[in-house]
Amino acid sequence: MKGLTLNAFSQNFLGQAPDWYKMAIVGFLIVNPLLLLIAGPFITGWVLVLEFIFTLAMALKCYPLQPGGLLAFEAVVLGMTSPDTVKDEIYAAFPVLLLLIFMVAGIYFMKELLLYTFTKILLKIRSKTLISLMFCGVSAVLSAFLDALTVTAVVISVAVGFFSVYHRVASGKQFGDDHNHGTDESVLEANLQDLEQFRAFLRNLLMHAAVGTALGGVCTTVGEPQNLLIASYTGWDFKTFFLMMAPVTMPVLVVGLITCLLLEKTHKFGYGERLPEPVRSILVEFDKYETERRSDKDNARLVIQAVAAIFLVFALAFHVAEVGIIGLTIIVLQTAFNGIVEEHKLGHAFEEALPFTALLVVFFAIVGVIHEQHLFSPVITWVLSLPQDIQPGMFYIANGLLSAISDNVFVATVYIGEVRAAFDAQTIDRAHFEALAIAINTGTNIPSVATPNGQAAFLFLLTSSIAPLIGLSYMRMVKMALPYTIAMGITGWLCVHYFIG
Repeated sequence: MKGLTLNAFSQNFLGQAPDWYKMAIVGFLIVNPLLLLIAGPFITGWVLVLEFIFTLAMALKCYPLQPGGLLAFEAVVLGMTSPDTVKDEIYAAFPVLLLLIFMVAGIYFMKELLLYTFTKILLKIRSKTLISLMFCGVSAVLSAFLDALTVTAVVISVAVGFFSVYHRVASGKQFGDDHNHGTDESVLEANLQDLEQFRAFLRNLLMHAAVGTALGGVCTTVGEPQNLLIASYTGWDFKTFFLMMAPVTMPVLVVGLITCLLLEKTHKFGYGERLPEPVRSILVEFDKYETERRSDKDNARLVIQAVAAIFLVFALAFHVAEVGIIGLTIIVLQTAFNGIVEEHKLGHAFEEALPFTALLVVFFAIVGVIHEQHLFSPVITWVLSLPQDIQPGMFYIANGLLSAISDNVFVATVYIGEVRAAFDAQTIDRAHFEALAIAINTGTNIPSVATPNGQAAFLFLLTSSIAPLIGLSYMRMVKMALPYTIAMGITGWLCVHYFIG
């Protein structure tokens, strides 16, 4: 203890993060109390939100849980939110937390089946454009009936599987062998071009799939958490919700798929990268190796995973239970019938999602600041003061902008609550209330693809284990999402303005 110095503590602070990043976080923590005294809680609240977005943008330098957590802790200490408010936000989003904890772990035990299925698809379809359309389209269909986070977890598992297969061979290892037959550095350096192209290829597929979850998630009551809330306020059932949203969601879906096609054809914004032939050869060899060594026991394991996958689809589609509980069920089914009964083997399944679950709780503390300091209230008041015929279009824009910098579920919750209160007070009629509800749902789901913090599925992708492996940073996600944001966002606004308004 005698040799302890300030330098020793500073070296430990935020681990291996760059010094400039550490200084920035310390600066934020010092400036916020001073700003609170000088400018008040409203301005400080917006600054805090921007600081938290900065920690998300630097996710590849330092995981956002620690710096974001320090900002959230400071917000509570300064009285900008309270532990009770944070608890209420967590309770409101508890189904999402259950989903992350159990559903992602359930997908982990399905990874053999996923890798088997998608390897077959990838090797049979040579067209990169067709593969991209398939990832985007299938993600959209699945997200309409399942959940965007579940679909994202599946796609991440597939990408991790592909990357691990290639990396194993590129590192000088044989299939099924943990011993190096060469040095990682020399082999990887020799294949650097293939590695970078493969990373770009996986980035393409992951971003197409992530956008697909937004395209499908906006369509139905179960696509996103706020959809169900909006449906409960309006009294729409599954079919009615779909039909009410269709004048906006169907044109946006078509434009989204066309955008996917054009991006692959034009090779703009980082898209259009093909699967390198050396990597394809490795995957072909891997598929051949796995097929030759697959025993009856292995086949039985795949059958159990397939049965669990079918159960998962139907259970989610018919909502037999909360999503997280369904995830726990498929964990039990797969592990029980595949002989995975040791505690330490179960533990690995939860490693992917728990850091993000903790980050999401920290995010709810920031949402608590937005809620308690009424950061969005001026926007809501201003939009409701506009002429009724332009209100839906303006709600769409306001919701989109706010969702892109905060959280679409929270924005939708605040807005639909205010609009419902106006309807109950007979300030607006039923038809206008429904028009605003459509604008709120589409506004929080479509333009929010602009940034990773707009939607939980995008944030999950940014902070997943695959993101640093393929160089998928915050700003790269923003850049790759930009053409989708523009095309889908403008289409959505035009449909809301001319068909709904």
